Amino acid sequence: MTKTGMDFERLKKYYGGKKVLITGHTGFKGSWLCAILVLCGAKVYGYALNPPQKDGLFDIIFGKGAGEASGSGLKLFGRDGLLLCESHIGDIRDFDELKEFYDSIRPDYVFHLAAQPIVRDSYRIPRETYETNVMGTVNLLECIRLLPCPKAVLNVTTDKVYMNEERPDYGYREDDKLDGFDPYSNSKSCSELVTHSYKASFFSEKGPAISTARAGNVIGGGDFANDRIIPDCVRAASRGERIFIRNPYSVRPYQHVLEPLYVYLEICALSGEDKKYEGWYNVGPDDRDCVTTGELSDMFTAAWGEGIAKENAKAPDGPHEANFLKLDNSKIKDVFSWSPNWDVRTAVKKTVDWSKAWLKGNEDANLEMEKQIREFFG
Repeated sequence: MTKTGMDFERLKKYYGGKKVLITGHTGFKGSWLCAILVLCGAKVYGYALNPPQKDGLFDIIFGKGAGEASGSGLKLFGRDGLLLCESHIGDIRDFDELKEFYDSIRPDYVFHLAAQPIVRDSYRIPRETYETNVMGTVNLLECIRLLPCPKAVLNVTTDKVYMNEERPDYGYREDDKLDGFDPYSNSKSCSELVTHSYKASFFSEKGPAISTARAGNVIGGGDFANDRIIPDCVRAASRGERIFIRNPYSVRPYQHVLEPLYVYLEICALSGEDKKYEGWYNVGPDDRDCVTTGELSDMFTAAWGEGIAKENAKAPDGPHEANFLKLDNSKIKDVFSWSPNWDVRTAVKKTVDWSKAWLKGNEDANLEMEKQIREFFG
């Protein structure tokens, strides 16, 4: 059992039978969150674009083609005929479509994960990045303002929202200045400020609890994104190729995807009961799990085995990326009596376990996912 005690019995108490809206549900984090909520008996509704990778994690969990539902929505049912997840493919920038879907659900809880999440892509498509990450947040909060039915709302942002001075002796705190450098990071800073404004302007006395969570870099089985260290390692290892590491000396806070999802569920559950728990929270690992990308890749090659080799070499002529970034997680520890459950080595090992199961087949991957979720939550 994790230290705050949010095991499956408590999850069922808060979320069992409740309607939960997840924007960005077809993404990596969103797919894991769908799986957790389905296992604890929630009625899950997702709103997202088609995932960038065909046959991605959402398809692996719910079946081939599940991540490519039409705009009218795809209802996914379990063996007993109960609704597992209703997947609606739509653009968070389209307010009218989002509002129609939101009104049809009237959710009890909202998790906002929809985003353009890749730093390097944000240099290529800055306008789309800002439209998605800023106006997408505005559109969702407008839906909630017009029909404030949820108990709690959580906007998931990033550890990159802070003005990063790349200080190796300092972890950023929730009251530090928000001003991300690149278009992705800056747009998520703006998303934070939009959320703060809506909370102060419309939900300070009545309506749902409004919170944000600024998570560090997450790893875990089923992340197929481009330009991320662990997915790149998995792709290379599965082909028996040498792993190429860009920026091997960059320091990042790494954690298994279940770590922040656990905290997201805790924030929404408790703030939905008592608004004293709403707020802005860093969700990051302890200092010991802030490692370089080179160290992380070493952990991966050791866990994978099979003679996989790697090469540390900095990619030439790339856009600016932070070299050092970590969070101070003392607030979330104080408020929720939380502490990380799996260290970074365990997180890498669990990622390798899922990836090797997936190479055997989707059924093996799903069994491994459920095993890891139940192990993590106790």
